[in-house]
Amino acid sequence: MSNLLLFPIIIPLFFAALLMIFPKNIKLQRILAAIGAGTALISAVVLLAKVNTDGIQAVTLGSWPAPFGISMVSDPLSALLVVTSSTLVLLVVFYSFPTIGIKREQSFYYPAVLFLMVGVNGAFTTGDIFNLFVFVEVLLMASYALIVHGGEKPQLRESIKYLLVNIISSALFVAAVAFLYSVTGTLNMADLAVKIPQIKETGILTVIAVLFLMVFGFKAAIFPLYFWLPGSYYAPPIPILALFGALLTKVGVYAIMRTYTLFFTMNVGFTHELLGIIAILTILAGCIGALAYFDVKKIIIYNIIIAVGVILFGVAQLNQPGIDGSIFYLIHDMLIKAALFFLVGIVAVLFGTTDLRKMGGLIQTYPVLGWVYLITAFGLAGIPPLSGFPGKLLIVQGGFEGPQFWGSIVVLATSLIVLLSVVRIFVYAFWGEPVKTIPLKKSVYNQMFIPTVILVAITVVFGVGAELFMPLISGAGEVLLNPSIYIDAVLKE
Repeated sequence: MSNLLLFPIIIPLFFAALLMIFPKNIKLQRILAAIGAGTALISAVVLLAKVNTDGIQAVTLGSWPAPFGISMVSDPLSALLVVTSSTLVLLVVFYSFPTIGIKREQSFYYPAVLFLMVGVNGAFTTGDIFNLFVFVEVLLMASYALIVHGGEKPQLRESIKYLLVNIISSALFVAAVAFLYSVTGTLNMADLAVKIPQIKETGILTVIAVLFLMVFGFKAAIFPLYFWLPGSYYAPPIPILALFGALLTKVGVYAIMRTYTLFFTMNVGFTHELLGIIAILTILAGCIGALAYFDVKKIIIYNIIIAVGVILFGVAQLNQPGIDGSIFYLIHDMLIKAALFFLVGIVAVLFGTTDLRKMGGLIQTYPVLGWVYLITAFGLAGIPPLSGFPGKLLIVQGGFEGPQFWGSIVVLATSLIVLLSVVRIFVYAFWGEPVKTIPLKKSVYNQMFIPTVILVAITVVFGVGAELFMPLISGAGEVLLNPSIYIDAVLKE
């Protein structure tokens, strides 16, 4: 059963390949995409249960011993993230049926979504830093296909920027991996965690650590490398945007979390302080954007950047509350961002625009939608007992216990800005004078609204039932804070 951890990667790969055979049969495309994502989700849940009972699962491919073979490792953190990403992909597939359009469905839309799932789940599961690069490239290739999907003019314009940024960061990634290999002689993450403390020249390792921070920072959209994100994410349609907003930046965040807790810990005074400062600047940059625009998509997109900063600030503290809070907040953010994009997608379809100033009075015709949106907005801002609260509370506690207590004050203050930015959407779109909406078939509306409500319900359960999830979260945090648990699981298997 140790191969169980490969299932959430192999299943979507198989279905994506299968779906490429008959792109024109929409009914079959939809059914198989849903089955593929659903089966992957079931395998991910089984995997999480196994990791929870039996500890870290590791498998080294090609019957080579680690660190020579390529290791795939599922610890509590990666298992939690794989379950979260698989849940989101399944709901995005359902949300796509009424929204993405038949033309896109017939041109390899679902295979691209499943290939993206392969890359994301693979990146979360790999125990080898070069393999991380490979899976990141897989998800990037799928994202290139999705970002230009449908070939509208703004999409093509923005996708060129997106492509260029990612090609540059991928080239940097390869260079950073080469430097790391030349200094340590290994790319297995567990082996790196053993070798790096034995190396006397911490200077060169610190340079490599900062280089990796740049590489993953491009992917995670940290300050000042986030410039490409608002435009690129604005271009594609809502289901693709929900997928990107919830998953793509989070792979970069996860990579920083993993490398900055497992082996880049030789010069914490410099690297983690730098990470903390960058995290705070990222939060501030996101806040400015979130308040500056009157466009529902732009407001939520800038909130992605804010959340990246919050999560990384917790990681930078390198203490238990900070790390546990970051893990909790990372999962909360993946779920809540997708839910918010689903919701603003429905609002944009009803008004036929994403401009807040052309909206109003929706609460009279769609009251349930309004209140569901408000709950989600409160969840994003971290109003107790919703899911944004426990993670943020722990991160702030980690900051007060750690070296950067001033950062916690910024995190608390910016929560109000986040609340203001999302409540503004509520006030403009749902209150005020009713604006004429585009008539929407009840069946189409329900097909969009049901996955949205399911997702919002999951976030509410995650917040209200935080006590239930904390053992899993702190188990994941423990592995990050005590790398020896991870090292033993991989090298002694």
